[in-house]
Amino acid sequence: MDELTNINDTGLIPKGITALDRAAGARASSDSEKPEVLIITGMSGAGRSRAGTTLEDLGWYVVDNLPPRLMRAMIGLMGPGGGVNQLALIVDVRSREYFDELSAALKELSDAHVSYRILFLDATDSELVKRYENVRRPHPLQGDGRLLDGITKERVLLAQLRQRADVTIDTTALSVHDLARKMRSFLASNSEALPVHITVMSFGFKYGIPLDADNMVDMRFLPNPYWVTELRHLTGKDKPVRDFVLSVPGAQKFADEYTALFAGIISGYQRELKPYVTLAIGCTGGKHRSVAMTEEISCQLRDRGFSVRTIHRDLGRE
Repeated sequence: MDELTNINDTGLIPKGITALDRAAGARASSDSEKPEVLIITGMSGAGRSRAGTTLEDLGWYVVDNLPPRLMRAMIGLMGPGGGVNQLALIVDVRSREYFDELSAALKELSDAHVSYRILFLDATDSELVKRYENVRRPHPLQGDGRLLDGITKERVLLAQLRQRADVTIDTTALSVHDLARKMRSFLASNSEALPVHITVMSFGFKYGIPLDADNMVDMRFLPNPYWVTELRHLTGKDKPVRDFVLSVPGAQKFADEYTALFAGIISGYQRELKPYVTLAIGCTGGKHRSVAMTEEISCQLRDRGFSVRTIHRDLGRE
């Protein structure tokens, strides 16, 4: 299996086309975030869609199944005021007769001094056949022939493009998650880890368990402030209730240790490319104990530098 081949050090900076003049390009090249253009192509079934999804998760603007004649127009959206800084164009044989124009379109970009990279995704014939049989769809070049006929035609058509690719990834033995990791390994800005956005949510068990919870803890091991007359009408967001809950022996220790435990697994979520994580904290009605603990754990996670959103799902439902 090929890993990543032919990765050069060329920047991906449009230096000048009709819609992006050279002066603007020069200014953009001095910015910390330089415009990038990536052309994704390769064998049908080799993972182009997954590659595009990965780029979208990284904040790229992705255009799928683009006719080559429109490539220069799309690149013209980049630059100051254009709103697009990282552009990925997925171009392949699905565009049929338009694909024949790809060589001319790439030459036009080169003549206009537009810098770009080509990512080529490939897989063995046997693997491509297996993938197409699993989804029960015909190959775009199959016609009235066999599936393998379409794959063979595509290989011949893409042979020269594969040779000029800057990056080639063989996805034969890769899962969709493996492919996403490889994409991130050379495209993520400054090789930074994928940030994890954490939602800490309180809820009441009597209203049902949250369906989207990744982690869930139960605060019903703590005394219920509902049975304290002066606290019953208050919520866990009020200081008297919060002080009551956290003053119970073991409550503050639980908050501290659980926060440390949860913070320690964030790197695992990053490694598994899971950018959104929900921690659900429950009690009977979702008004006192779970709310107070949610506020405490949210505060501690923010103090550790994480991006945290706090939600009280069932507050006010009683």
